[in-house]
Amino acid sequence: MIRKLAIALGVSADLLVFDKDEREPRDELKRQFEALSQFDEEEVRVAKAVLESLILKHNAKRAFVDDLRQVK
Repeated sequence: MIRKLAIALGVSADLLVFDKDEREPRDELKRQFEALSQFDEEEVRVAKAVLESLILKHNAKRAFVDDLRQVK
């Protein structure tokens, strides 16, 4: 339903579902992401791998903390 509406309106589903700034990176991260456009393919691959590992670490830590809260 949302997909069809987004297509009909010519916008992304994110625009329909999320608030304006809810899905955008913080300003300081925007500048860093913009700098990635100057990287070659190998540098982009490395940057993506680093971000992926940081996200995995964050999610694992959050899951661990949530598990601890449920035990208490």
